[in-house]
Amino acid sequence: MSHATTPTATYAQRIAFVCETASRLHTYGTTAQRLEGAVVALSTRLGLDCEPWSNPTGLILSFSDPSRPLGASDTTRVIRLAPGENDLYKLGESDRIAEAVAGGAMSIAQGHTALRSLDSKPSLRWRATQLLAFALASGAVAGLWRLPWIDIATATVIGLLIGVQSVLNEHRPRLREASDAVSALVAGIVAVLVSTFIQPLNLNSVIIASLVVLLPGMTLTNAVNELTSGHLVSGTARFAGAIATILKLTVGTLIALTLAQLCGLYPEVRALRPQPDWVEWTSLVLAAYAFAVLFKAHRRDYGWVMAAAICGYLISRFAGEAWGSPVGIFLSALAITAAGNLFARWANKPGAIIRVPGIIMLVPGSNSLRGVISLMQQQDVVVGNTALMAVVNIVMALVAGLLFGNLLLPARKNL
Repeated sequence: MSHATTPTATYAQRIAFVCETASRLHTYGTTAQRLEGAVVALSTRLGLDCEPWSNPTGLILSFSDPSRPLGASDTTRVIRLAPGENDLYKLGESDRIAEAVAGGAMSIAQGHTALRSLDSKPSLRWRATQLLAFALASGAVAGLWRLPWIDIATATVIGLLIGVQSVLNEHRPRLREASDAVSALVAGIVAVLVSTFIQPLNLNSVIIASLVVLLPGMTLTNAVNELTSGHLVSGTARFAGAIATILKLTVGTLIALTLAQLCGLYPEVRALRPQPDWVEWTSLVLAAYAFAVLFKAHRRDYGWVMAAAICGYLISRFAGEAWGSPVGIFLSALAITAAGNLFARWANKPGAIIRVPGIIMLVPGSNSLRGVISLMQQQDVVVGNTALMAVVNIVMALVAGLLFGNLLLPARKNL
């Protein structure tokens, strides 16, 4: 790689810029292997030697100046961070700014200013769109499962309530730790009330659809992907975080069902999926739009994000019908990963813009939660083993698709 170090940038300034960029990549949901690769590449272009170590809650970055004697310039930064969330727009902007600084189009100071400008306070319109996306995602997933209209409407309302709670959590740090359990509690109570007093529901399916935004399917997939890439500490920690999220959602749901029984409410449950094909296809488009908003993509990238989500679902569905569900998921993940790498080469943007939404419909979050809830409700180990095997099959197919997709068309950008 070429060294495009800004002549006026000091050793400390270059380190500060790399640390700032790494922190933002972590915050915007980058996995350990991709983050470390991006940090090493940026450091090299800025004339630094860097040994990064990433985990879901922090970074350790060790720097040295290759032009100075060994040990004379060693610097280590330890950065404590919260687990990241996908933000495709800010991820793309951080990558663009880092490329501009490394290529000499921006100075280090200009790069810092540009990165800090990403922290502007979101507008009321943006918040309203996010709330709409919460409701739309829940209702669209219920539509994809062809649930009755009352089920779709209930899931949509619960999704909106969860979106409102997520906004309130921003100003209540103590509530944030229990937010998943509280959201599941709200979802369970509303679903029970509707099923008891209005009309019977596919109770567990409605609760799971309404919680779709909180399900840790992507986290679980990234955890196994990190483990297979040799990032054992990060993968193990991320896996444990995903399991903790599933447990919190399960606890909230079971508390709601237990409270209903204590109050003498016994909701009628049915298993009915009566919707025609057009409801599923309409829901697919709405779900793709909702995830484009929830992943915070830029409006100019909405088309790419929605196309990736739709294609990932269609490949998985039709290939799964022909050769089995694991094969469909594998082929979908392979195609989406290769397409993301091709997009990164062509548009010089992070491949995550295609890769993340493309596999969101495939991740095993709903299967994991459904299995644990069924296990606790029925107290049957056989049910738990069946659910566990389903999740393992999905994760294995996804990770295999991601690995072989990168082999089919190697990425030029780590992101």
